[in-house]
Amino acid sequence: MTNNKLGLLYSSITLLFWGILPIALKLSEKFIDATSLSWFRFFIAFIVIFILQLTSNSLQQFRKITLKEIIKLLFAGIFLTLNYVTFVLTLKYLSPGEAQLNFQVAPFFLAFGSLLFFKERLTAIQLSCLFTLAVGIILFFHPNLSGHINTGSKVLIGVGIIEFSALSWACYTLLQKSLMAKLSTSNVLLCVFGVGMVLLTPLTDFTRLSTLSGFDWSIALFCALNTLIAYSALAKALVFWPAAQVSAVVAVAPVISFMSSAFVVTMGWWPNIIKAHSLSSLSILGIIVIVGSVATMQLLPHLLKKSKPIEQLN
Repeated sequence: MTNNKLGLLYSSITLLFWGILPIALKLSEKFIDATSLSWFRFFIAFIVIFILQLTSNSLQQFRKITLKEIIKLLFAGIFLTLNYVTFVLTLKYLSPGEAQLNFQVAPFFLAFGSLLFFKERLTAIQLSCLFTLAVGIILFFHPNLSGHINTGSKVLIGVGIIEFSALSWACYTLLQKSLMAKLSTSNVLLCVFGVGMVLLTPLTDFTRLSTLSGFDWSIALFCALNTLIAYSALAKALVFWPAAQVSAVVAVAPVISFMSSAFVVTMGWWPNIIKAHSLSSLSILGIIVIVGSVATMQLLPHLLKKSKPIEQLN
């Protein structure tokens, strides 16, 4: 396989797993609370990564870190914990597709954070994409905001929670980026999962975990392994493709969420949990605008940079 095909393959795996994750999280609402599920996801991820890092002798990196880096790891763990818990809470107010769609503000929070902390510049393209993203969100929720669907306050609560979740994820990513000179991605994840596990232990209902059925366990395990598979595939994709191209593919995750939800509804699976989502033409236009804004923001600067050497040769 060529690098281009491998990049597409691993990006597509990440896209698929992130696209269907909200459905699994929605199903988990019926048998476990957001905190206990997040603890379980952190626990499984921590154990798997610890074994892998131990067997590959990669834990030696921790000998070189300073107190400043330890504090960064602690806060990275706090922010990722907030992201995990609040994303699950969002699904009480929004459908899986709606939650995934609104999470697309995360790259913009990341861009502004890079501007503040890493002095990276925001281009006119990125600013215009931020405006079109806002337009897309308004178009998508137009039926709710205009009163045609009487769930306006519920939607606003859900959007508020998911924006906070996206902001928490962006803060975690910025801290991870600042640690990359000292620690590998796997070691950073090992620490933040460990921090999250410790933070959530006092709030976790372990008796509920002991009463799960076989189906409940399969959903909980899928949620835990989903993150490991998706992030591992993402790391592989970044080896073969530029980050901008990978991000542009992953930006389509909301479409996968809507398609997966529609498939589940068509098959008649879990009808009391996953509901049919009728989209107006304005809502569909909103999805296109949101996904297009995120993909353009990630991909266009990369393409423009790539074209400069060609122009210089001419």
